[in-house]
Amino acid sequence: MAHVSQLPCNGDGMCMQCRETPRDEEKLHCKTCATPWHVTCLVSPPDSLASTLQWDCPDCTGNDLSSSAIPAGNDASNGGIVAEILAIEADASLTASEKARRRQELMTGKAGSDGGDATESKKGKEKVVDESENDVLEIFGESLNCSFCMQLPERPVTTPCGHNFCLKCFEKWIGMGKITCAKCRSSIPAKMAKQPRINSTLVVTIRIAKTSKSIVTRGPSKDCHFVHNQDRPDKAFTTERAKKSGKANAASGKIFITVPSDHFGPILAENDPERNQGVLVGETWEGRLECRQWAVHFPPVAGIAGQSKHGAQSVVLSGGYEDDEDHGEWFLYTGSGGRDLTGNKRTNKNQSFDQKFEKLNEALRVSCKKGYPVRVVRSHKEKRSSYAPEKGLRYDGIYRIEECWRKVGIQGFKVCRYLFVRCDNDPAPWTSDEHGDRPRPLPVIPELENAVDVTKRKEVPSWDFNEADGSWKWIKPPPPSNLLVHNGRSDGKKRSRGVMTQSMTVRDKLLKEFSCLICKQAMTNPVTTPCAHNFCKSCLEEAFSGKSFVRERGGGGRRLRSQKNIMKCPSCTNDISDFLNDPKVNRELMEVIESLKQKTEENEESSEETDGLDEIPDSGHGTSKSSSEHSEEAGLNGCSQNPPMECKPEMTHKRIKVDDEVDREEDLFATEAPNASDLDSEAPAGIVKVGNKEMQADEADSPSSPLLVSSDGQDSA
Repeated sequence: MAHVSQLPCNGDGMCMQCRETPRDEEKLHCKTCATPWHVTCLVSPPDSLASTLQWDCPDCTGNDLSSSAIPAGNDASNGGIVAEILAIEADASLTASEKARRRQELMTGKAGSDGGDATESKKGKEKVVDESENDVLEIFGESLNCSFCMQLPERPVTTPCGHNFCLKCFEKWIGMGKITCAKCRSSIPAKMAKQPRINSTLVVTIRIAKTSKSIVTRGPSKDCHFVHNQDRPDKAFTTERAKKSGKANAASGKIFITVPSDHFGPILAENDPERNQGVLVGETWEGRLECRQWAVHFPPVAGIAGQSKHGAQSVVLSGGYEDDEDHGEWFLYTGSGGRDLTGNKRTNKNQSFDQKFEKLNEALRVSCKKGYPVRVVRSHKEKRSSYAPEKGLRYDGIYRIEECWRKVGIQGFKVCRYLFVRCDNDPAPWTSDEHGDRPRPLPVIPELENAVDVTKRKEVPSWDFNEADGSWKWIKPPPPSNLLVHNGRSDGKKRSRGVMTQSMTVRDKLLKEFSCLICKQAMTNPVTTPCAHNFCKSCLEEAFSGKSFVRERGGGGRRLRSQKNIMKCPSCTNDISDFLNDPKVNRELMEVIESLKQKTEENEESSEETDGLDEIPDSGHGTSKSSSEHSEEAGLNGCSQNPPMECKPEMTHKRIKVDDEVDREEDLFATEAPNASDLDSEAPAGIVKVGNKEMQADEADSPSSPLLVSSDGQDSA
């Protein structure tokens, strides 16, 4: 049989088989590779409209590559592309996602360039990755996979049309000049293309799914109810003498952490007497004063916390200098100074003189020379970074300064520059990894060619990676504090009371993370805004109901041009009016949420059936009947001489099934049981019949008799 070639549409939308440009209604997109195909040119088009949503193209499935469809002279021995695809399909050791990736590499020419040895060397690595992600694929399926790399998205970015990609894959696509979605060809807003936002909800859910098998399932962390043991309130406060409103003249609340202000490294659980967990990566606060209360960054205004002869303990990325560059795991930080802040120039951002390695800048350089760990906090004020939080401040873990230098900045004056590299045992808030950082090579910094006063570490760092333990730790003793440690607690006061938490399954945790930011429930018809916030479509539309997109203006007898209304996101200050014109449902996210709900309901139904079977009483034991039934049976069996007994009422969860069983037993007694005289005549003298058992009369009066045992197994009073 001759081979029938099937070709997709090219980048211009023209079918490469019939050389015609089909309409959008005549195109069909592949679920795996998102390639458009002309429906009329397909050999086996989808049978129904519903099957088009899960349709895979011939290149991804290989359904048309049967032995009958192989052209003559192109068998498996000639090494053709068809034979290689058949070999991939016949390999039973590969998973479905791995086969799809191999086919994609083969079609794009990447597989041939690596060579056979390289393919075999990667095989073991791919198996390890697939084994670690099997549990994730069971929970998420392949709904959330990036359309480029066919893996769960790393630092996921969600387009307004509801498709998810890795940040690097998305930036590479945009760098090629593409301004449309790679999966549905919908237009991407210019602001999102310039500065994509990471979808933090997907980051957390992917991480939970990855770690579901390696950690013990625990309940989510909740706020503890503290026993207030200090005079200061929990939050920052303003005194009556303060002239200005807000936090301009506010005072700090009580300090919860028992470390001095010059403490280096992470805040451990031993320094957290209130919660006994320390400060975790990803914790957020409203402002600097709240961050100060947890000892992550003490200065309420300055971006650097440190001492010129002791070192720097923490920094805050708040976008104060234009020279800053943030790349997540590493960033270039600009020192302080160089601005005239005298008089009424407290917010002056224009640099007027060079920065020098002195004061706080020297403190950072000391930490660079010694290799001290530096706590890093990112602020929402950093608008140029894709890694900044949407609001407030967020603790992002431990970094280490690898190099520092001076160079001429954007405003023409010299600035102090520092290369920070992340070295924390916990994963970053924007990644889905289940483990922390590993030693990585330093990035190439082009500006070092024209830098002066370059400082590099010449000794072993104090904070480094221990290969034996596989973690970052103090290699040298940490520097001693120059201050007295504040214990955070007065003697004779009560300790904090803990809060009981109920265990949650992984599916419950995922559904909790997939909650709408408005109604706080699991999302229905989820939509993702360009600023990476997730809502129910109905909740978002209701929040802006009654508001028009444009505002008509007029005055002075003439008509002015209509003005666009600004509609801010319910979770941030970004304008989403263009997105609200036609919000697209995130189908990939909706499939995951529905599958999680369905599995949760199935588990609940199965557990209810199991509980119902456990609640049915066993007629052979006779210990699960109520007191009325016991007295009724006693009267029927000639036990009326026994005094009435009080039994505890039976507590059952399945009343319907138990009541049905009791009704059946009562009907049985009403129709088949003889009267009391018959029972006395049938039983021998001195023998009392209780239920299905016969015993002596004195045994029936003993405390061990079933008649004197309550339904819950305890002796009645």
